[in-house]
Formats: sequence, structure tokens, C-alpha cells
Amino acid sequence: MDFRDLKKNSKKDYSSLPVIKVTLLGDSATQFLATAIKGMGYEKGYHIDLFEAEYNQIERQILDPTSDLHAFAADYTIIFQSTHKLLDKHSTITTSAQSQLAQDRLDFVNLTCNSISGRIIYFNYPEIEDTVFGSFANKVESSFTYQLRKLNYELMNLSQAQSNLFICDLQGLQSKFGRDAFFKSSIYVNTEMLLSIDILPYVAARTLDIICAIEGKFKKCLIIDLDNTMWGGIVGDDGWENIQVGHGLGIGKAFTEFQHWIKKLKNRGIIIAICSKNDEDKAKAPFELNPEMVIKMDDISVFIANWDNKADNIRVIQSTLNIGFDSMVFLDDNPFERNIVRENIPGITVPELPEDPGDYLEYLYSLNLFETASYSSADADRTKQYQVESERASLLKSFTNEADFLKSLDMVSCVKEFNSYNKLRVAQLSQRSNQFNLRTVRYTETDIEALENDESYACFSFTLEDKFGDNGLICIIILKKENAQKLFVESWFMSCRVLKRGMEDFALGVIVKYAKANGFDKIIGEYIPSAKNQMVENHYSKLGFESLDGGEHAQYQLDVNNFKNKEHFIIEQ
Repeated sequence: MDFRDLKKNSKKDYSSLPVIKVTLLGDSATQFLATAIKGMGYEKGYHIDLFEAEYNQIERQILDPTSDLHAFAADYTIIFQSTHKLLDKHSTITTSAQSQLAQDRLDFVNLTCNSISGRIIYFNYPEIEDTVFGSFANKVESSFTYQLRKLNYELMNLSQAQSNLFICDLQGLQSKFGRDAFFKSSIYVNTEMLLSIDILPYVAARTLDIICAIEGKFKKCLIIDLDNTMWGGIVGDDGWENIQVGHGLGIGKAFTEFQHWIKKLKNRGIIIAICSKNDEDKAKAPFELNPEMVIKMDDISVFIANWDNKADNIRVIQSTLNIGFDSMVFLDDNPFERNIVRENIPGITVPELPEDPGDYLEYLYSLNLFETASYSSADADRTKQYQVESERASLLKSFTNEADFLKSLDMVSCVKEFNSYNKLRVAQLSQRSNQFNLRTVRYTETDIEALENDESYACFSFTLEDKFGDNGLICIIILKKENAQKLFVESWFMSCRVLKRGMEDFALGVIVKYAKANGFDKIIGEYIPSAKNQMVENHYSKLGFESLDGGEHAQYQLDVNNFKNKEHFIIEQ
């Protein structure tokens, strides 16, 4: 999309889109950036209610508690402190002060994180090489190059320490598209606008990628074709030993580097699936027999190779993984297959791969398809978890009675309060859970820490393990103590991987037990509809809650003293 397309979006109907409040602060002209962000918000499915502060008012807006910024109370504050203004400052201060430039700015960003509610999206600094020292600037602490690189590096460290701080990587964009595409001096000297019209859509897209990831809208699964996509050649004709893949020169090198990228995504927690028109035994042979293959069968969660329609096969993958089509990316070298999938599966992302496989990676890098708002070592286990789920599904087919199947799993759940060990995973699950999420409230690590120390809340985390393996943390319930008799379920969200195992009944039994032990008579549940959580619309009524009338959203009440546990086969550890 170009800027004109984004500008046209301002005239479209936003009324049905969820609203996100955003503040934009800049030390240069930001009017066109504001237009691009609002327009890109529409493309991503959000109505961006944007407050744009006056020109070069960043410090005043942040430090003055009575400012428009604090009154607006945005969900997200975007801060664009430009390299040019930093260079201006560097040019007018003493050498000793120049050596402190990065630290002074970092101190201000840290203060900002502690002063603003909501999330902060901070643009890092595209490099300007002033050539005062040339390459020797890397040895001179007071040089602008030294301070700028130190600042960008330390911003990454600061974002690890401040969970509400997210870095939007403008330097990365400039590295991809070049300084000449990023900045037009003729426009800057007349308008104070530092970002070119051509680059604004990319900056807006990266900004919205961060917002979408935090809001739970991100990609979870990469589905890949095989012949001329995963490797060069046609395995059915050429044989597994003759496909083009390997570290030597030639096109095989491009496919190997492409596989390295896929492997890193898998290790990060992205689910890898295969969808190929092939005989299954021939399609699996390279993964099992070719030593040059980087991707092996153990890296793949779902493998489908047959001669059926690819759109139908992707529906099978979706059903197996139980995730939304809009969280899937499909890569195929064949334009015909890409169009079939686009036309028949709304929401799925199907990039228009270049004809030359050597260009695959650079093109895919530019799309930033797999933005995330969190990461933990537990993410790397996701492939194994889905592979194990496939084993469970196979076992289920051998039972005629579902209860007998559930008993055979030997399920055990560990129930804990929030703590320093699980707070990151709790925050992640809140951001990832869309379908089984009764109120769709998102939490950061900071939010979880606050709940952990707030006596007006009772918080529960649930793991689930069975004879096939450990699913890890899969369910969260957060109860607010409204008064001495009443508990309100502020959040109840759960991984869809463990549906139909009795976890809902088990979890309810746990919180009822807590309510009785602490003198609460009523538990109030609420369902707030979202675009994805229709599956839990009747969650509370199925659990025995009675419907309450008159509220803005559907609310339900459970009489704790008359509650009777439903049968389940999960043992509390």
C-alpha cells in the first residue's frame, strides 16, 4: 500500500471496529505519520482513536501530570524522538556532554516508562553518519556514531527491564530500504517532516504490528508447500537424493538458507505445517533421508501430502491445530495454488512469493509476518506439544466411550498463584488466547506483578500433564473480590489445545473451593463478545451459572453453597 491508500481509509466506516486509543508524540512534523497510522489501523481491523500532541512537546506532555497526554489516557503512546534532533543537540554541547548523550536520553525514556500508563512504542534511531571522524568514530566515545549505536543498543536492554516499553525498529527499516528512501532533505528543510512519504506505510505497518501482537492478533503457524518452495525440483520426479538443497553454491543454497529461517521460527514457537500435492511417502523422504535438509520431521507439527485441494487440506490443518485462519501464513511458489487458497480461506495470509527462490528471504523479511509481544523458553516446546496432541487424537479413535479415554490419560493439574516463575507465561497466554477468553483482557508482566501483590484479587494458574507429556500452563482465572460475599471473574482464558478434557469443570471446582474457604457466597461471571470468542458464549450457563439481567454485557451468577462438582478426570497435584 502507498500513503494515498492509507489516507483514503480515513473516509471509510470505522463504526464496527474495536477502538484503540493512541497518543502520538514527536519532536518533528508528525501529521502525515498520524494519517498513516490511522489508515493502517483500519487495514489491521482497528479504529485508532488518535491524539496527536503539538509539535515538539514530548517532554512537557510527559512530565506535566495535567497535560492532554495524561488526560487522554491512551492504551498506547507512540514516541518519535528523531535522529536529526539528537544530532542537533550533539552539535551544540561540550565534548564531555557528548559522551553522556545516549545515557541522558535513556534516562528520559526510563522516566517516561514510569510516568505513563499503558504501553509505550518508542521509535529507535535510524543512523546518520556525520563523517566527522569517519570509521574512527567507533573508537571515539563522544562521537555521534558511537553515542547513537550505544543508544539503540541500550534501548533494547531497557525494553527488557521495562515490560511496558516496545521498540519499533526504524533503524532496521532504514537498513532494508536505504537512507535515501527513508529521508528526503528537500522535504525536511521545508516541512520538518523526517520520514518520506514512501516509507510512511512501512513505519505505520511496523507500529501496528506491535499493537496487533499485544492485542493478541498475530501469526502462530507457517504452512509450507514442498516442491520448489522448501527445496528445488520435484521430489516425485527427481527423487529425494536429487532435490536442490545444500550449502554449496547454486540455487540449493537459497533453499537451505530459507530452511534455516523456518527452523528459527520453529525454535521461537511458530507451528510448522506441510501442505503439499504429493504422495506422502515421497514427500517425507527428503526429511527422513536427505542429510542436506535442515528441516526434519521432528520440526513439523502437521504433515499433509496428498492430491486433494490445498484449501481443503489447510482446513484439516486448522481443525487439527484449533487456531484461527487469520493466524496462519501459507507459502507456495505456485501462483495458481496461492490464489485458490486466498479465494477459499478468508483471513489467511498468502504472500506473493518472488519467482526467484533466491529472493524469498529478503521479500519475507520485509513483510515482518511474525511480530510478537512476548517470548519465553516454553515457546520452543510448542511443536512437541502439537505432535503429542496428534498422538492423543489417534488414541481417542480407539475408544468408544469418551470418559474411558479421559480416564486413560492420567491427567494431573498443578494449581498455583501467580509468581515470578510463571508471570511471563501468564502474560503470554493472555495475549495469545482469543477463542477461549471470556472478557479478552490483555496483561503485561507488570500487570501480573501488580495483581500478584493486590489482596483484592485471587489469581489461579493451571497446568495440565498426562501420560503423553506436559502441556505446561494452559488456564488462568483471575477473581476480583467485589465485597465480602461476592467474587467477580475478571478473566478466564485457556489454551484451546486442552479443550474437551474437563479442565473447565476442574478449574471451576478449584475456585468454588477457594470461595467456600474464604466465606464468599456468589461467583459472578461475565461474557464480553469479541470477533473470535463465540465458542465460549454459553460457557457459564453450561457450568451451571444462572443468567443475570440488566447489565451491559451478559453476566451469570453461581450460588457457591449449592454447587455440585461435575465429573472430570483431572487430579490436582
